[in-house]
Amino acid sequence: MLSVLSRSIPCSSSRAYYGRSTTIVVKRLSQPPPPPHTAAAVQQRASYVSRAHPSVTPVFGIQEAVDLVLKDTQSRIEKRQAKWDRSEAYRLKHNVETDNGGIYRNQDETIEMALNLNLDPRKPGQALRGSLELPHGTGKQVQVVIFSSQPDIVKQALEMGATYAGGEEDLIDKIKAGLVDITNMDRVLATPDIMPALQSMARTLGPRGLYPNAKDGTLLKDATAVLPALQSQIKGTVAYRTEKSGIVQMGIGKQSFGKDKLLDNVRAVMEEIFDLKPETFGKQTTKGGPGKAKKKTGGNAAKYLLKAHLTSTQGKGFQLDLRTVDPTSNFFMAEAPSS
Repeated sequence: MLSVLSRSIPCSSSRAYYGRSTTIVVKRLSQPPPPPHTAAAVQQRASYVSRAHPSVTPVFGIQEAVDLVLKDTQSRIEKRQAKWDRSEAYRLKHNVETDNGGIYRNQDETIEMALNLNLDPRKPGQALRGSLELPHGTGKQVQVVIFSSQPDIVKQALEMGATYAGGEEDLIDKIKAGLVDITNMDRVLATPDIMPALQSMARTLGPRGLYPNAKDGTLLKDATAVLPALQSQIKGTVAYRTEKSGIVQMGIGKQSFGKDKLLDNVRAVMEEIFDLKPETFGKQTTKGGPGKAKKKTGGNAAKYLLKAHLTSTQGKGFQLDLRTVDPTSNFFMAEAPSS
């Protein structure tokens, strides 16, 4: 509480009229501030937030973070269900029997993981790119296109669940003519024998990230690898690629998976990322002011994993304790240590 004191003091300025006074308002704390070395004073200083004293971001172990994300998604499901139940009178009036993707739609949110790696993709050997088959899949129905010149492979691919499959005449020409729409496709698999005919589709597939590439595992060695690759894609293969700032993002499953399946997918992702760790890595940073030499950070002594976050489609992110997602740590996939 503040107490306000008002006092009239004669003005001593030569420009003021005789007898004029100025009112000075003095604010005084009803209670004096705590002594500088007490616990209350330390707590008061710790709560001060500025650019020089930023707030501390809490970190969570992978076990606790998965629990928090699932709890967050479950709370949104319950809120949407409550809204749906409250609108019963409106639904009966307008003959709305089911929720056809409206505002009360309860979706199965995707659980995503973001890793900030100490990589500079502009340097050779530091651009991670590939695909990984998760133990429990991604929970997403993947639409795959198969380009092959062998009719028997095309027929078997369609029977296994490929959205489109064909060669130059029955598929490539139809795509060019606009008879087949591939804008919603997720993966494109091709064999080397069809690549000369597929080069004319580079401007169509390239901007969408669908052009077959050996690094992504979408350009297969021969026709015998088409069906196993298609089965792997349908089961649940996640593609990853290092962004310019060294960040790798990927979906690791759905909310309906539960904690155990999500943890298994996280384990597979982190082991894959650390297996691909380059021998030399590091982002170039500038230390010091003008006129001082630039220093490069990196090498074997630098940290490979800088930050890691776990989030959901519509939820907030949780920063992870790096010891619980580092395969080289004793706390890998375990509860975070107390200190």
